[in-house]
Amino acid sequence: MARSAARGQADREEILAPIRRYCPGCGRRLRYRYDNQRTVVTLGGLVHLRLQIRRCETLGCQHHRRPYRPEGEGSLVLPQHEFGLDIIALIGALRYREHKSVPEMHGVLRERGVVIAERTVTNLLDRYDELMATSLADDDRLRAALVGQGRVILALDGLQPDVGHEVLWVVRECLSGEVLLARSLLSSTSEDLAALLREVAAKVGVPVTGVISDGQHSVRRAVRLALPGVPHQLCQFHYLREAAHPIFEADRHAKKELKKRIRGVRPIERAVEDRDDAEARGVRGYCAAVRSAITDIGVPDRAEPGSGWDDGQPPLAASGLRLEGRLKAVVASLDRVAEKGG
Repeated sequence: MARSAARGQADREEILAPIRRYCPGCGRRLRYRYDNQRTVVTLGGLVHLRLQIRRCETLGCQHHRRPYRPEGEGSLVLPQHEFGLDIIALIGALRYREHKSVPEMHGVLRERGVVIAERTVTNLLDRYDELMATSLADDDRLRAALVGQGRVILALDGLQPDVGHEVLWVVRECLSGEVLLARSLLSSTSEDLAALLREVAAKVGVPVTGVISDGQHSVRRAVRLALPGVPHQLCQFHYLREAAHPIFEADRHAKKELKKRIRGVRPIERAVEDRDDAEARGVRGYCAAVRSAITDIGVPDRAEPGSGWDDGQPPLAASGLRLEGRLKAVVASLDRVAEKGG
């Protein structure tokens, strides 16, 4: 039966933007056109995704008005699903490693705070089996799509539900978004991963022009072994997250110090709460502006670097600098009022 109650509020929001900025057909810049929103259930709680969609607007291009979704979406959840890949990977590990039944798996997930129906566990186990069996299963369709591109860029990433469990390794094609291979491995040595890359490279039918990964040593060595001479790039997400960590910490400290210096808004509001003259309304307006500047920064103080990838989210924008800019605007307005003798 369908869910009878709405899910709760998401614990956090992630804003994902496509890494691709230029159309593969005509080479012109892809335009940001609209957002898609979805909520995903993960082992860490509910995540609200805001997905920026880009399109090519060049008339005559073979990709005209084709939507380009964020590449990072595929690392979190399958299309048209509400449960994340980490939950699917955990279900597969519980089934095939620990030989648990569906009711037992359902109980484990409920103990970990995942609100899920028992029938949904069965459905997700089917999705896990399909991912495991996905190894260029539909050769004709997939080859036709890849031949049209003329090249492939592979993304390699592993999902491990818990320490000690098998790792589900997924090889995805970045340009088309197709999952080429998914396989659980007891070990993640360079030789094991190189075998996966060789298997994919032998079946795609077009040249592999690049590999993207999180840059761990076993993956780097596997790429050198399986695809010598093919460029291997660190994922932009991981690269920016690591590069921005010192700046993020400095900005967070600066924001904390700024907040210390502007405490005491509430006593000022109390002093004029019984008045309704123009001066009192002005004071309340400025107090509301200060409170809004403090609370509406878009990133909690304990946010991790790389938790979002758009304006107002680290590492591409610093919330401390945004707070400083908003407070300066309030101060400038007060100065103008003082100059007018208000």
